[in-house]
Amino acid sequence: MENFTIPTRDTVSAENQNLFDTLTKVVGRVPNLYATFAHSEHALTNYLNLQNGKTSLRAKEREAINLIVSQVNDCLYCLSAHTAIAKLNGFTDDQILEIRSGSASFDAKLDALVKITKSITENKGHADEVLLEAFFNAGYNKGSLIDVVIAVGDKTITNYVYALTEVPVDWPAIPQLV
Repeated sequence: MENFTIPTRDTVSAENQNLFDTLTKVVGRVPNLYATFAHSEHALTNYLNLQNGKTSLRAKEREAINLIVSQVNDCLYCLSAHTAIAKLNGFTDDQILEIRSGSASFDAKLDALVKITKSITENKGHADEVLLEAFFNAGYNKGSLIDVVIAVGDKTITNYVYALTEVPVDWPAIPQLV
């Protein structure tokens, strides 16, 4: 496999340098996976626009999606990053592990979200009808479903970039599922 180096601020375009500066102000650093997007002139801008777009989903819902999609796609980088972010959004270690396992028994609405997201991801956009009905019965609507698909796509992008580049994980280590 081609060895992917982590671009530094000095090695990227002026546009990407500005993004690196913004990320450093917001996150405190440029995470390795984001820096890797800067191998492309436009990918980091495009990805950040997608990631930061408006959605009907709350932050906790987005993190639940990020965790289950990354688990299904076996992305250690994104699992590590979103475990840390999920904790900042109020999830406990046990809740994070449960979400990664495919459910959220501690919250019925979140449980329906996690289950439909897992089904969508595993089945390449198709979902179990029973899970889809449970999703709507939990209080989500058709717009929510489209926002879930956008979030699945968002996370799949970073999962695939990590799979192709295997950049070093620069987030705290996480436990493996049993």
